[in-house]
Amino acid sequence: MKRNISLIGVPMDLGQSRRGVDMGPSALRYAGAIEKLESLTYNVHDLGDIPINRPAQVDDQSKLKNVEQVIEANEKLAQMVDDEIQKDQFPVILGGDHSIAIGSLAGIAKHYTNLGVIWYDAHGDLNTSETSPSGNIHGMPLAASLGIGHEKLTNLFGYAPKIKPENIVIVGARSLDPGERELIREKGIKVYTMHEIDRMGMSAVMEETISYLKERTDGVHLSLDLDGLDPSEAPGVGTPVLGGMTYRESHLAMEMLAESELITSLEVVEVNPILDEKNKTATLAVGLMGSLFGEKLK
Repeated sequence: MKRNISLIGVPMDLGQSRRGVDMGPSALRYAGAIEKLESLTYNVHDLGDIPINRPAQVDDQSKLKNVEQVIEANEKLAQMVDDEIQKDQFPVILGGDHSIAIGSLAGIAKHYTNLGVIWYDAHGDLNTSETSPSGNIHGMPLAASLGIGHEKLTNLFGYAPKIKPENIVIVGARSLDPGERELIREKGIKVYTMHEIDRMGMSAVMEETISYLKERTDGVHLSLDLDGLDPSEAPGVGTPVLGGMTYRESHLAMEMLAESELITSLEVVEVNPILDEKNKTATLAVGLMGSLFGEKLK
């Protein structure tokens, strides 16, 4: 991996309906994200947090809640990520809710012909305004990046689509809406649900994921949603789903990705310290970042 890291905080909570996830970047920094990366001999340039303009009244009715503010923040993020990649930096984005992936992928994908995406998450985030039960944009970023959904989201940063369905691997899914399941079938998106992880084991799942992406991509973005882990281990998330991946399985996944040297950008999302226990989830996330960036016991 590149030794120079640009850290970007996005204190976004408007893509969903539970306050507190805007404190995620602060919680991750407090848990030692920068110190962890520096201890592994990376040069970390912390660019601070993108300012989020809160609406006078939070939209909780429409099919695209708070869409103007979400787009504005994601445009800023896309530009920052684009600028840092041009400087040959490795972008690490700290969320914030998962709607920020729209901006992350918009800034990253223009630098690759076939960007791969590992979506480490309990959810598919493949909804559109038509299929979403809630209207929360944090359930739409993967669809938007595929060019599916409202043009305000799909055309962010001036181009669409950002990624191809055959270059995506979803790991840890266990809560998919009907519209998402239909889209997965229609587009042939590769998904490892908890059923596959339980049957095959995380080692086999990651071996297949790495092999699958290695032969078809020229860079891989890891979108790490902490609700991919079981809420007993990562309680500080807004949309917890029982039966998730364990701490140890997740470390193994990160260690195998480190060995593969496939990952070219990272975002860590959905850490909500308001719902957490003594910053447990952010501390766990920083530990996973350590494993991804090469931390070993021996």
